[in-house]
Amino acid sequence: MRKLGLDYGDKTIGVAVSDGFGWTAQGVEVIKRSNPTEYKKSIARIATLIKEYEIDTIILGYPKNMDNTEGERCEKTKLFQAQLETAFPTIPVILWDERMSTIAAERSLLEADISRKKRKNIIDKMAAVYILQGYLDKKQNKK
Repeated sequence: MRKLGLDYGDKTIGVAVSDGFGWTAQGVEVIKRSNPTEYKKSIARIATLIKEYEIDTIILGYPKNMDNTEGERCEKTKLFQAQLETAFPTIPVILWDERMSTIAAERSLLEADISRKKRKNIIDKMAAVYILQGYLDKKQNKK
């Protein structure tokens, strides 16, 4: 079974999945959202991905502040977590500290000399990869 990594935002949700062994994360797509409080289409797309990739756990990026406090983005993320838990009651949804994931993704894309326009289209997917890879690495280190 695989893990699904999500980088949740007001306009987009970056998506990544693990390989079958749970060693590496790969970017899948960016789900575009027209309304920050509309969940139906996003949940429907996630349901398709869960079935397609045989997902057993969802890792949801949790955007704590650098001083470890929780702000407005954390509250919005918790609301989305509740939506996911309602839609997929048999799949655990784990909040994962995502501090620095977008910055790391941006650095990687800059180092790869990706144009600004292309970076804008894939940054959330790359952030989802960093979130999921962080979770996978931590899980491997516990073994």
